[in-house]
Amino acid sequence: MKLFLFCLLFLFVGIHAQMITSVYFLHNSFDLNEKSKHKLDSLAQLKTNLTFRVFGNCDPSGSDEFNKILSEKRANAVSKYLQKKIGNNIKLESTAGLGEKKQINDNNTEELREKNRRVDIFIERTLVAGEKISQKTLPSFFTTKISEMKVKDTFSLPDINFIGNRHIWLQSGNARLRQLFKILNDNPTLEVELQGHICCDYENFDGEDVDLGTFNLSWTRANAIKEFLQKQGIDSKRIKVIGLGHLNPAIYPENTEADRIRNRRVELVLLKK
Repeated sequence: MKLFLFCLLFLFVGIHAQMITSVYFLHNSFDLNEKSKHKLDSLAQLKTNLTFRVFGNCDPSGSDEFNKILSEKRANAVSKYLQKKIGNNIKLESTAGLGEKKQINDNNTEELREKNRRVDIFIERTLVAGEKISQKTLPSFFTTKISEMKVKDTFSLPDINFIGNRHIWLQSGNARLRQLFKILNDNPTLEVELQGHICCDYENFDGEDVDLGTFNLSWTRANAIKEFLQKQGIDSKRIKVIGLGHLNPAIYPENTEADRIRNRRVELVLLKK
């Protein structure tokens, strides 16, 4: 729990204005287990001025009405537990059950269904009027020499940005993607992780991919790049894909379309040289 609390504190003393954490439930249950209680205890210890919003979710195994009620019970269980723990610096702004509307997985396996049986706690740090937060400038993967790269370093992929609510990149990214392929093709020992991001959607675990009807837009963006590289001949085992939703915006709040485009991005972490 101390490590979890340290990570949360690090996020809020840094650039981040929002984050999300989730707790998970057994099938058809709204009882909090000990692991979930420990996580909620850590959230309650945060000292920054924060707003919590709580959203319950479930897998699609029951009827629409049953799932809606179950998700509400899960959300209420979390809210009631937090209410007894939090101090005056934390405001519990809203609690809602979403039923099965915000699926982030396709439910093809039990493991994927488990991830939909959850409550998401959206946490927002209070900003002063006019405050704007920018991510530190990351080195470009395209201009950094391989010899200077270190494993676990994060790099930007400049000019590879996406259409809103879609995993289709803007035309300006085509040349950069060919350049990314060339670097990986010329350096066959490199293994990377592609981290997808979204803008603007702070009411969901992740953004909605309107082409697929799923709420894992950050993942589908990173995966679209992986699929492009695979088609060019890069071994899929060299590329890991994750979605980070809106947890690490390049800029916040997004006041202009340029801000929004900047956040619709994929970043790269070097896993192996």
